[in-house]
Amino acid sequence: MNRRMLIAGNWKMNVMNSDGLALAKGLADKIKTVEDTLFEMLVCPPYTLISSVIDVSLNTNLSVGAQNCHTLKQGPHTGDISAAMLKDLGCSYVIVGHSDRRSMHGETDFDILCKANMAIDADLKTIICVGETEDERNTENTLKVVKNQILGSVPDNATAKNTVVAYEPVWAIGSGRTPTIEEVQKVHSAIRSLLAQKLGEDTADGIRLLYGGSMNAKNAKEFLSLPDVDGGLVGGASLKVDEFWAIGQSCS
Repeated sequence: MNRRMLIAGNWKMNVMNSDGLALAKGLADKIKTVEDTLFEMLVCPPYTLISSVIDVSLNTNLSVGAQNCHTLKQGPHTGDISAAMLKDLGCSYVIVGHSDRRSMHGETDFDILCKANMAIDADLKTIICVGETEDERNTENTLKVVKNQILGSVPDNATAKNTVVAYEPVWAIGSGRTPTIEEVQKVHSAIRSLLAQKLGEDTADGIRLLYGGSMNAKNAKEFLSLPDVDGGLVGGASLKVDEFWAIGQSCS
């Protein structure tokens, strides 16, 4: 299956206006110099920057998404933003189920399923995050945890056009520690098998699976060479133009 690589940057709660615009412009300028990249590049800024980053990315191949959305389309939910609002703003993607949301905000698989459904209904592409904690890894429960998250968070109408799955071992995020390439391939292969059981083999073969968790310019090529890794969900390294671009250049 020929799946186009996706290099996605999650800026999290970082970057003020001027720095964010400079970062987006730097990436957009690099993309303009290439006729046809081997990868799709996506940035997911904080809500405060989305509109400005979309303006900067116009007429380029830089995609823009959001880091979260609500489980409902509208209503009295102070401080929340719906998938429909993100689509209306010009977003093409939204991340749901990141470990930050699962752990810090108590989001369940069902919450994430609802958000993914809202995103699909709004014609957004959804990046659904899964991954185990260090304790779960140490007790050899990685595959069990990931299985439960996949079965509980991925909608029944997920397709290769509207859904991406990102495997981010929680203990590796921002820590500088990473699983071995053998461990990553094992989990990604299991995820694809689970998706095949849930959605059918043809759909599962087309869905892109991203690796996240301390991916950087030095280790990206090794991870991106794996048969079931179709890109990366990048945190800290996505805040530096040259390093994030170098990760994209590893897709060869």
